[in-house]
Amino acid sequence: MKILVTGGGGFIGSHLAGALLAAGHDVRVLDNFSTGKRDNLQALAGRLEMVEGDIRDAGAAAAAVRGREAVCHLAALPSVPRSFHDPFASFAVNAGGTVKVLEAARQAGVRRFVYSSSSSVYGDAEGETKSEEMEPQPLSPYAVSKLSGEAMCRLYSRVYGTETVCLRYFNVFGPRQDPQSEYAAVIPRFILAALGQGQATIHGDGRQTRDFTYVANVVQANLLALQASASAAGRVFNIACGEETDLLTLLAILGEFVGRKPAPIFVPARPGDVRRSRAQIGRAREILGYRPDVSLREGLRKTLEWSKQIADR
Repeated sequence: MKILVTGGGGFIGSHLAGALLAAGHDVRVLDNFSTGKRDNLQALAGRLEMVEGDIRDAGAAAAAVRGREAVCHLAALPSVPRSFHDPFASFAVNAGGTVKVLEAARQAGVRRFVYSSSSSVYGDAEGETKSEEMEPQPLSPYAVSKLSGEAMCRLYSRVYGTETVCLRYFNVFGPRQDPQSEYAAVIPRFILAALGQGQATIHGDGRQTRDFTYVANVVQANLLALQASASAAGRVFNIACGEETDLLTLLAILGEFVGRKPAPIFVPARPGDVRRSRAQIGRAREILGYRPDVSLREGLRKTLEWSKQIADR
């Protein structure tokens, strides 16, 4: 299959591009490298087509989708905190950019469009687990921008017949996730602290929970979404492990692996942070055939090993 991966230079996108190539697909990547890194694609050089461009540019989007049968749309401006600092940029990229790629895909006759959404759209929706039937209660501009992208995907599926599949990722982690970013996710920051190269800063009391999901599980979900039957079109799927882990427990696991537990530093909670997050993944299991093969502990070991190798270079 001829596939476009937008945001292919990013943490998740580069893993997906590699997996698609390994599966025998023809892969083209579109990225402006504002948050993605060329180094993430270095090992794939010569095996994929690289297009440098911005999804907000309709011409760049049209050129990138030309001749493609499917699109995996991962390009976004990530981070809840970032979206509070610059909500306009989040909307311009995550909502506006998504519409540009969707329309380009429609005009090019793309059959399947897989959209990377976020569990942040749930906000603090009531219930012990987050199910796709819940009414989203977004708490940040980022969450609203991703929810807007979902709405446009469903619209394009219903009105234009483009087979869109929306995947809501829950707290993805793994190799290549940047720990140095001002908006770095908690696991790469905690790993640096466990390796004695940073502080384990916790916003709040550390009892907030997340459904941490290793990147290989997310890649698997994308591959399945590309091949799923037409019954998946126009639908939303949670992609996670179906488990919740609080931040203090996460820090303790990493401490167990390295033989030292970094002392947490508590600071005030941030706007937009949810208290509990755990996914129901039954719909993805039933319709996509999704199985989270890599557990939290196994994923942490893999990520920690990669981080040690990077630190030793």
